[in-house]
Amino acid sequence: MLELILTIVHVVLAVVLIAVVLFQSGAQQGLSGSIAGGAETFFGKNKAKTLDGILAKCTAVVAVLFIATSLALFLMQK
Repeated sequence: MLELILTIVHVVLAVVLIAVVLFQSGAQQGLSGSIAGGAETFFGKNKAKTLDGILAKCTAVVAVLFIATSLALFLMQK
């Protein structure tokens, strides 16, 4: 029963992780490469409040949860 619930949570986390990564904008999107570096350092203070910053944090959290459920499912098989 616990293994079934953990498997369902694992699959949901996989789908959420895929969706969050696909929602992020590409690295080449926006300004050109030479200007983007300077603009990123100048405007990078509030990056955590932008959509890309929020999605980056969500990606990290969901990835850690995905790895944790992967390890838990692996250890339950032994």
